[in-house]
Amino acid sequence: MAHSILVLYGSYRADRLGIRLAQYAVRELNDLGADAALIDAKAIDLPMLDRMYKEYPVGEAPPALEELAERIRKADAFVFVTGEYNWGVQPGLKNLTDHFLEEWFWRPAAIASYSAGRFSGVRAALAWHGTISEMGMVPISSSLAVGGIGKALDADAQPVGEAGAALAGAFPRFAADLAWWAEAARVQRQNAGTPY
Repeated sequence: MAHSILVLYGSYRADRLGIRLAQYAVRELNDLGADAALIDAKAIDLPMLDRMYKEYPVGEAPPALEELAERIRKADAFVFVTGEYNWGVQPGLKNLTDHFLEEWFWRPAAIASYSAGRFSGVRAALAWHGTISEMGMVPISSSLAVGGIGKALDADAQPVGEAGAALAGAFPRFAADLAWWAEAARVQRQNAGTPY
């Protein structure tokens, strides 16, 4: 049974390059047998957080929120594709994730970070690690860090140059680690349920 994986991306910039990494991740995960889909915060365009999904009476959440909650609940795993804004996380991705809480529980998450420069968004990745844990997910140990994002993936999200080759070389282990944890969590949820 293929693992359902949501790849979450959060830049709202007009000339965003990180979308290439998100598209690459979706394509590669699907090629490896997963059922991966992109969740683009800009396309969904949730308002700034006022009321979490769980704070709406049943059946009264806005349709976009209701649909996304259902997709999150059905997913086996998540990939957070994150750029770095002033040593921190992208506000669009953080806003999207903060609309939910229990919907994320008991599944693994992986972090793929990027930047235009050589630090590859690793400070945002570090911040996401703690956030993901607090949100009830298990961050896996494998991660991706892509520096020089504009030179690592072309406009069709195909790896190019030395950075692209490094990404292509690292991705199979990243995906295998996520798949292992996704299967372990799925089996445990099916066999033992969840503690709460």
